[in-house]
Amino acid sequence: MRIGHIEMPEGAALAPMAGISDAVMRRLCHEMGCAWSVSEMLSAKGYVYAPDRRVHREITTCSQGSGICGLQLFGREEDMLVRAIEMLNSSPFDFFDFNMGCPAPKVVQNGEGSALMKEPLTAYKLIKSMVKAAVKPVTVKIRAGWDRDSINAVEIAKVCEDAGASALCVHPRTRDMYYSGLADRGIIADVKQAVGIPVIGNGDIKSADDALSMIAQTHCDAVMVARAAQGNIWIFKEILCALRGESYTPPTNIEKIETLKRHALMQIEALGEYMGVMEMRKHVAWYLRGMPGSATLRASVNELANLEQVFQALDDYAQTLI
Repeated sequence: MRIGHIEMPEGAALAPMAGISDAVMRRLCHEMGCAWSVSEMLSAKGYVYAPDRRVHREITTCSQGSGICGLQLFGREEDMLVRAIEMLNSSPFDFFDFNMGCPAPKVVQNGEGSALMKEPLTAYKLIKSMVKAAVKPVTVKIRAGWDRDSINAVEIAKVCEDAGASALCVHPRTRDMYYSGLADRGIIADVKQAVGIPVIGNGDIKSADDALSMIAQTHCDAVMVARAAQGNIWIFKEILCALRGESYTPPTNIEKIETLKRHALMQIEALGEYMGVMEMRKHVAWYLRGMPGSATLRASVNELANLEQVFQALDDYAQTLI
């Protein structure tokens, strides 16, 4: 499939996730066969007013070796979105993604994110202006609708296409579902039939079997993995192997720990030791999920504040697995 002029590689994509899909995570996933990735969401207005703010610098970092990456923006003020894109046109990202899917109260209360599912005309105006301002393709991530009584993904998808979007990612849950319940794949199939631009399916992709069945059921052009990649960056290799008909060998627990240590080192290089260790606490819990006796280790790591202590705790735990 192509997103604008970009030929996208085979495999699954990494979804934009606040606090998760940072530059380090995107690079590690790419090394495991991730086809492309999308950054954490960036407030267009916030960036325009304070581009040098630390959090904005971190989100707009795109390191070498990360493959094809998109930068996700959110907002509802046309001038702010256009200005942000003009400022970021020279960034190393390959495309822009517009967030119409975030369900967080602090976002939707401003009429942003998934709240725009209720405003097709506003969405059209914003996307059209973004496409005009951008020198790179613009994609859009949408939900099924605002609530169960207003499922309008097909209508919004047509609006996005008419406004010039190069591709769509569909998370087929309504805003009021947040991340609960089952994603309705029929909505992805309906969107795919309704538009001519590429459609990426998202939601409940937890394994290669899930990816293959979604593609078979919806005829979507690709799939996007979100929460299932937390602590399991190997899911991209698993899906890629399945798409190619190749065998897949999952990582051992020792391999997971070694990758976790590398993840920690990369985070510290990017953020400094204190912030890097703080950020790694959640990743430790995810990487160790399901390992025997890991609960005590997870609790102890949450009390540690430097890399040497964390590595010692991990090495001591790894010895119990041998």
